[in-house]
Amino acid sequence: MRSLLRWIGGYVKIRVEGLSTERFINLCSRNNIYIRGLAPSGNGYEMYLALSDFRKIRPLAHRSHTRIRVTGRYGMPFSLFRWRHRKLFFAGIFLCAVLLKIYSLFIWDIRFEGNVRWPDETLAAFLREGDTAPLMLRSRVDCPGIVKKIRKEYNDIVWVSASIDGSRLNIRIKENDDADPAQTGEAEESRTPTDLVASSDGVITKIVTRSGVPLVHEGDQVKKGDILVLGRIEVTDDTGEAVDYQYCNADADVYADTTLNYERSIPLTEQEKSFSGKEKHMVYVRLGNSRISIGSTANDYKDSETSVWERQLKAGENIYLPVSFGIQTVRSCTFRDRKVGTEEAQALLSADFERFCDELREKGVQIRGNNVKINLSANTAEAKGVIWVTERITEEKDTEIVTVERKETDESVGTDD
Repeated sequence: MRSLLRWIGGYVKIRVEGLSTERFINLCSRNNIYIRGLAPSGNGYEMYLALSDFRKIRPLAHRSHTRIRVTGRYGMPFSLFRWRHRKLFFAGIFLCAVLLKIYSLFIWDIRFEGNVRWPDETLAAFLREGDTAPLMLRSRVDCPGIVKKIRKEYNDIVWVSASIDGSRLNIRIKENDDADPAQTGEAEESRTPTDLVASSDGVITKIVTRSGVPLVHEGDQVKKGDILVLGRIEVTDDTGEAVDYQYCNADADVYADTTLNYERSIPLTEQEKSFSGKEKHMVYVRLGNSRISIGSTANDYKDSETSVWERQLKAGENIYLPVSFGIQTVRSCTFRDRKVGTEEAQALLSADFERFCDELREKGVQIRGNNVKINLSANTAEAKGVIWVTERITEEKDTEIVTVERKETDESVGTDD
């Protein structure tokens, strides 16, 4: 940074000669003139001075009876002076500054982060319907409005933030991992009363009811489809007879000891890929939706692999330009059969089993034990067995609506004459 500032202000290299060169240096120090690169040269000294300090040393040279000779001129002021007749050069610099200013007024790219269930193309198309798309003015971007629209349209998105970073619109999303994909994008869920039923066979280990009537207790054996928590609450009179029913959406955490059947298999012969060294390249430049390419990746290879490397141009840190360049490469490859060894097959199946168990733990499932064994045959290796787990076994089912018939009692009032 100091070198850049020196270059912008300009500096000179001088040689000081005379009888009192040391006195000249002392005078410079006393007058706060910064000397850089001081070195002896013949009967004097050479040094670097800023252009602003160079204009102050004539009285000091006169007092110290020394002679000053400029041996070098450096920096922007001298460069501009040398290029003062190159009008096109300065016009290019001015035009570049104007274009950068114009580019900074627009949004050239929209980037989404955190979205898994909804792809970038779907979200970009939704924003485009609301006139939010690349090539729009930054001043027209309504970040709070974008957040509200996305939250209103997608019920499974629980958190959204929108911010402008230079010429890029960044949209960060947090999706609800527990949302049902089949219900995504629909209106608010129905108010139809529901029961909670068992999703699998098991033995109840824990039940915490928030709404509804629990029909099972800890230690009960249940089968798939049995009602665990009823969404219909009975209203009785003084005699204990049901006179009406209130309905709700049953809500509870019900955990049970269950079993999962695990089965995985892999072939003992797989295809191994190797590259022959033959490859073709195509360099391209993308301008918006148009692409200009040099070279061709058309090939007559029997088998090939294609890879693409692309980078978008930007000015500075945050001004992204609508120009990108890249290289597309096609490499020839061949496949051959490879025999998978016994130890390798066991290691692969063990790794798959560990990943499966990790996924269960991430879902809150507690693994109590397993009886999974690996068996090898002539062509395949198989891991098969049972996993004992403690998991949540509730799923919703519509509550049966029961109508209570009301009995009207006729009463006659008699009077004695």
